[in-house]
Parts: sequence; structure tokens; C-alpha cells
Amino acid sequence: MSTTTALPPPHALRGIGLMVLAMALLAVSDMFIKLSARGLPVGQVMLGLSIGGTLFFVLIAKAQGVKLFVPEARHPMVLWRNFFEVIGAIGLITGIAYVPLSVFAAIMQMAPLVVTVGAAVILKEDVGPRRWMAVAAGIVGMLLVVRPGMEGFTPLALFAVLGVTALALRDLVTRLAPANLPSVTLSTWGFAATMPAGALLMMLMGTPPVYNMEAHWPVLGAIVVTTTGYYAITTAMRVAPASVVSPFRYARLIFTMGLGILVFGERPDALTLTGAAIILCAGLYTFLRERQLARRRVA
Repeated sequence: MSTTTALPPPHALRGIGLMVLAMALLAVSDMFIKLSARGLPVGQVMLGLSIGGTLFFVLIAKAQGVKLFVPEARHPMVLWRNFFEVIGAIGLITGIAYVPLSVFAAIMQMAPLVVTVGAAVILKEDVGPRRWMAVAAGIVGMLLVVRPGMEGFTPLALFAVLGVTALALRDLVTRLAPANLPSVTLSTWGFAATMPAGALLMMLMGTPPVYNMEAHWPVLGAIVVTTTGYYAITTAMRVAPASVVSPFRYARLIFTMGLGILVFGERPDALTLTGAAIILCAGLYTFLRERQLARRRVA
């Protein structure tokens, strides 16, 4: 008796391909940001990305006929979301600028685990012992990557930890924002909030701005690939179920580490690779466990 292997439907394959493409583009964005910080102050890099991202979402909103100046944009949860967006941007851009990409990429994979903790503490969602064990394993993996108190530890890596924590809180607060507020409106105001923060960061660091146009090309590259990656993620989530495409978000770890090795000559050591593998496995387990529980609730 012959057997046949079930293949994923075409729309699922398209969604997976778009998600992998998006992760590759965001990894290239990380590379451009790191290159930008070589010739520009970190605050100026952040300001440039903020302006470019805001203009992109304004154009998207205009094309979709979405109003940006609406009363719901002043909702307390929207304002909190903007606050966490600012803190996350400062942490991530500073982390990319001063920390090896391989270390930054590993820390970024902590985001789903931080969301799990936040959902339990803030949203009072039920998190079982298995997922708490996965969170604990992820923390151990992060400590192996950051290795506080050990040789090779750099305090600047804590900026990446701050960034990933703030963005996870941003995602949690987003769930509490008005349901009738379009995503493009949230994104526009989130990017716009980081513009004054970038200018303030420039003043606090006391570094004079650089007006050399050649130094701004990596910033332009980061804007292009970041917005394109965002569009690819949005399309992937629309053409295929989230349960199918979401696990492929972890491809960003491979792409970012690879660019760190190829472009910046990084050589991740055994502790970094081990910690990254633990974080990756913990995050995937958490996602699969949540998917299993969701199926049970539906049943």
C-alpha cells in the first residue's frame, strides 16, 4: 500500500517564505545600524531612523485612508506603548552599536519569553510550570551570553536586555490599546515618539552631529530594509496562519550571527553559541506549548 506525504498548502509556503525574507531584511537592518554608528552619533542614527520610519507609516496611512489624529491616539495605553517604544529603541540601537551582533542576536531571542512573563504578571494570564521552566532556561541562556561578572562581560550588553524587555512590554500594552485603533496608527505614533528621544539622546551624549552625507547612507539602507521587512511580516501574517509562520522568526538569529561573522569578523565563542541555542530552544518550546494549549481551549 502506497503512502503519500502531505505537503503544506501554497499559501502556507508563501507565508513561510515571506517571514524568512523579513527576518533576513531585519538582520540586514541590524548590520546597517551598526555600520551607521561607526560614522554617526547613536542619537543621530536613532533620529534618522525615527524620521524615516514615521514618514513611511504616514504614507501607508494616507494610502489606506487611515486617520492619524484621532482621540483614541491619546488613550493611556497608547501613551504607555509609545513610552516603551522609546525605551526599546534607545536600548536596541545602543546595543547594536556597541555590542557584537552575535551577542545582540542571542539576547533578542528572549522577547517571547519576556512576553510570557509579562502576560502572567501584568495580564494575569495562566502560565503553567512547563512554560516557567522554559523561561528559567532562557534566562540561564541569556546569562551565558551576557556573562555578568565574568571575563568578556560588557555592561553595554545590558542596553540590549533593556531594549528587548521594553519592546516586549510594548507588545503587551498593545493588547490593552483600543481595539478600533488601526495598527498603522499605533506604528506611526510609536515611531514619531522616538524622534524627540533621538534628539535628546544626541544632546545628552554631547557628541556634535555629523553632516557628511556619505556617513548617512547606512541609515538610509536601514530605513529601506526595515520598512520592507515590516511589510513582509505583515503580508506573511495575512496569507498564512500565525501558528505556521511565527516559528520562522527565529531565523533572524542565524542571519544576524552570520552577518556579524561575515561583515564584522566576529567569532562567537562556545558560551555565546551555547546560550543562544538554549534561548532558541526555550523560545520555540514556549511557542509550541502555547499553540497546544490554544488548540485545547478551542476543542
